[in-house]
Amino acid sequence: MWRSSAPIWAELHERAFRRLGGTVRVVVLDNLREGVLTPDVYDPSLNPLYRDVLAHYGVVALPCRVRDPDRKGKVEAGIGHTQKTPLKGLRFETLEAAQAYLDRWDAHWADTRIHGTTKRQVAAMFAEERPALGPLPLEPFRYYRFGMRTVHLDGCVEVEAAYYGAPPGWIGQRLPVQWNDVHVRLLDPKSGQLLREHVRTARGAHRIRDADRPARTPPSTLTLLARARTAGGPIGTVCDHIHRHEGIAAIRRIQGVLALAKRYGPAVVNDAAQAALELGVPTYRFLRRYLERRPAVPVTLRQVDPLIRQLTLYRDLIDRQAGLPQ
Repeated sequence: MWRSSAPIWAELHERAFRRLGGTVRVVVLDNLREGVLTPDVYDPSLNPLYRDVLAHYGVVALPCRVRDPDRKGKVEAGIGHTQKTPLKGLRFETLEAAQAYLDRWDAHWADTRIHGTTKRQVAAMFAEERPALGPLPLEPFRYYRFGMRTVHLDGCVEVEAAYYGAPPGWIGQRLPVQWNDVHVRLLDPKSGQLLREHVRTARGAHRIRDADRPARTPPSTLTLLARARTAGGPIGTVCDHIHRHEGIAAIRRIQGVLALAKRYGPAVVNDAAQAALELGVPTYRFLRRYLERRPAVPVTLRQVDPLIRQLTLYRDLIDRQAGLPQ
C-alpha cells in the first residue's frame, strides 16, 4: 500500500484471512494508531472500525506491550527475509506487478523450502495447521466511517451536511456515529448499543422518527422564540412563522435570524423582517439575502443630534460634581 488508514488496515486483515482460507482466534499487533487508540497491555482501547472488523470474523486483538517488540516472535524476521531474498535489487512499475511477483515467489519457493528453524517444509506445516482455522463469514464486513457528533437543539446530529434524529433526552450530549453510503447509526456512548438507524438523506434534509418528535414545543425552543420577540415585533413574527411552518429545521432557522440581529443590529433586522412580512416571504433566507444586498449606510458625524445634549448641560454637571460655584 502507498498509505495507511484505519479502513486500509482492517481491509488488509480481511485479505489475509481470505488468503489463509480461514480466520485465526487471536491477532497480536503493534500499537499503531490504525489498530490501537490507547496502548495498555491490560485494557487497550482499540480503533472502533478495526475492533468491529475483528468481531465480524470472530477474532480477538492482543496488542503488544509498549516498547517490547520481541513479543511478536519471528514475524518481523519474515519481512527482512522477503526484502533480502526475492525483492533485493528489483524495481517494479506498479504495486500490482510487485504483488504478482511475490505471489509466484511464495508458491514456487517460499512455501516449498525447508524452514531453517523447524527443518520442515513450510507448506507441509501449514497443511497441518489449516484445520485449526475458523470458518470465514458468509458476507464481508460492511465498512463505515465514524466520528463523535453533538446532538443539537433540534434533536439531530449532523453527518455530511444532513441531519439525523436522536432519541429524546440526548440534546447537548456527544454520541458516537457510524455512517456509510446507505445508513447512519447513532450509538450509546457508554454501552455501544444502537440508539437509532436512519437511511441516508440528501444534504440539508432531515431524518427523524415520528415517535421522537416532541408532542409539545420544548423549553429550549420557547426560549429562542422569547428572545426573538424581545429583539423586536417583526423579528418575533417572522420566527413564529418559521416555527409553525418549517418543522424540525425551524430551530436552526430561528438561530440564524438571531445571529443576523446580533450582526446587523435589531433595528436593521426588524426593518428587513417588516419587508419580509409585507412581501409574504418571512424566511431566514430572505432576511439574509436582503441584509447582504442592503447598501451600506455611511456614518456621518453631526453637531446636532437628538442623542447629544447641549454643551452647557455638560458644563453645569461638571461644575456641580467638582463643587465649583455656579
